[in-house]
Amino acid sequence: MLGDTDGAVDVAQEVFIIVLGKRGKYRGSHPTSLLWRIATNQCLKALRSPVNRFKASEGETLLERIACSDDIETEVESRSVLRKLFDRHPESSRTIATLHLVDGMTLKETALAMNMSESGVRKRLRGLRKTLKELEEI
Repeated sequence: MLGDTDGAVDVAQEVFIIVLGKRGKYRGSHPTSLLWRIATNQCLKALRSPVNRFKASEGETLLERIACSDDIETEVESRSVLRKLFDRHPESSRTIATLHLVDGMTLKETALAMNMSESGVRKRLRGLRKTLKELEEI
């Protein structure tokens, strides 16, 4: 579900910590159903985290370079790429990207903050990802 072995191991450990914490409270006849449900919820929680949102985007390598810039030359290049990206989109797209990808707001929360529909927010983010992928290919 996560597409990442290390992340899956982390989630599995979290599941067993949760189960141990609820020891004696569960009296159901299907313990595997409980494990499955907890694991699914933990995976969904991990997928919604801001870190995974960045990794899930189409321009992963370029985004990682931008986020991990540790020298002036890389920082200047990163700013240039971001400027080119946001010059091709309305200013509100930058705000949407910041709210959703940086601040970790859900699509629904972002849509409410921007006074837009969720599908409108998704469309803007898809457009940004497409442009980022085009810039990466150049």
